[in-house]
Amino acid sequence: MARKQFMSDELKYEIAKDLGVYDTVKNEGWGSVSSRNCGNIVKKAIEMAQKDLANKY
Repeated sequence: MARKQFMSDELKYEIAKDLGVYDTVKNEGWGSVSSRNCGNIVKKAIEMAQKDLANKY
């Protein structure tokens, strides 16, 4: 059974571009991105989601 995907690939690539790791992802794949940078991607996605929720209410 596949895991549910919480973040779209488009969003992951957009954030990777913002954080400057898109070239690594494009050339070497997600496995080559450091755990610190992956954590930063998740952190930024959470911040974006919180901002979106705050704007709704």
